[in-house]
Amino acid sequence: MMRKLLMLLITAVLSGCSVYQSELPEMPGPVPAEFIEAGGQVFNEPGRFWERFDDPQLNDLVGEALDGNLSIRQALARYKQFNALDKISRASQLPFLNLTGSAAYDDQINSVEGSSLRLSAVAGYELDLWNKLKSGREQASYNRQASAGDIKTAYISIAAQVTDLYFLMIEQRAQLELSDRIIDSQADTLARMETRYDAGLVQPLDVYQARQNILAARAAKPQYQANLAKAGHALATLLGRFPEKGLGGDKAELLKLEDEPLPGIPSELIARRPDIQAAFLRLKARDAEAAAAVAERFPSFNLTAVLGSGRLDYVSVISDTFWSLMLEAVQPIFDNGRRRAEIERRKAVVEEALAGYHQIILAAVQEIEDRLVAYRSGREQLRLLEERYVATDATLRLAEDQYFEGLTDYLSVLTAQVNHFALQRQLLSARRQLISERIALWRALGGDWMTDDINNRYAKNGEIK
Repeated sequence: MMRKLLMLLITAVLSGCSVYQSELPEMPGPVPAEFIEAGGQVFNEPGRFWERFDDPQLNDLVGEALDGNLSIRQALARYKQFNALDKISRASQLPFLNLTGSAAYDDQINSVEGSSLRLSAVAGYELDLWNKLKSGREQASYNRQASAGDIKTAYISIAAQVTDLYFLMIEQRAQLELSDRIIDSQADTLARMETRYDAGLVQPLDVYQARQNILAARAAKPQYQANLAKAGHALATLLGRFPEKGLGGDKAELLKLEDEPLPGIPSELIARRPDIQAAFLRLKARDAEAAAAVAERFPSFNLTAVLGSGRLDYVSVISDTFWSLMLEAVQPIFDNGRRRAEIERRKAVVEEALAGYHQIILAAVQEIEDRLVAYRSGREQLRLLEERYVATDATLRLAEDQYFEGLTDYLSVLTAQVNHFALQRQLLSARRQLISERIALWRALGGDWMTDDINNRYAKNGEIK
């Protein structure tokens, strides 16, 4: 009878009885057929997007950040924790073997003295008839894979932040250089005006207004200096350093962008966004938890085998081997509804995670649409500003010539200067903002370029898949 029961249990184990049916959708889930702002253009994989700027100094900074950034190191440490939990869960499905031993010396009341020795091996195995242990292993595996997705997400985020700060610092240096050029230009205008004032050709008010313009240009410099310093501090933090002078180089000229990044179709995007993949894996982990909770309501079976040898040395010496084989079954009968309530809670957690997953997809699609609009409008704004720059430059030259020829008053020169210099600042900001929008779009597009890079950098900590 015992043999038949064991065979029945083994057959049930091999057949993998299931007491829970998952209702999760297949990834990626519901997505639109195309991005409405993309115009049906073909997908352009961003890859290592910062290298597209062909700037060795930027490449070095991003490489240093990917090596030393503390957020990445924290994500890696969390992955190691989940990797260990995955190993623990896998071990729970395998038999265990313990070696136990005891030695004792007794002095009995009847003056009988003696010793006893006992050494045995104990093996145990839980029969996973209802896939409770399997569900626990799947949960741990999904959490580990999701944690790997977090590392990839951090990689993309840190690379994008470093690249964005790098060009922000270039813009602030360009703004400071522009401030100096404005001050020099206005100083030259003031010197010419003072010469004409000494000759009685201009009014004192014109001289005062020219001096006021120089002071206004000088007053703008501290803010750009502060912005440059703050950007440098933020860059140092991303690199895992304390702030230091000269970080980020001394380049003060923004490059012009030519090609436009294309987003492709939403299904490709979602398959390449590690944060979306991580969210889906966590959803599956919550589903596995629900499966384990359902299995808790069914009987559990444990096999225990003992094989050992013992020796008793009292009045006479007795030694022999011993063994036992035990099947233990536990069936929950009455727990005041605790297990049923736990199942309901786990299923509600799955529902919450599913809604959160769909929300992440919606947010990702919205982010791409928003970035496409921002990038396209930024390109158009920059084109119009460049056209306007030609007009304001010609207007300023004409106003200065006419003023020094005595054909007009200084107000026309002042107005032309304010417009032209303000436009130059807008041009710098617009060029840098367009670069930022491109970086943000590349960041939103995701990708899987970082897998090999992560393994090359952190191979000693285990492979990230």
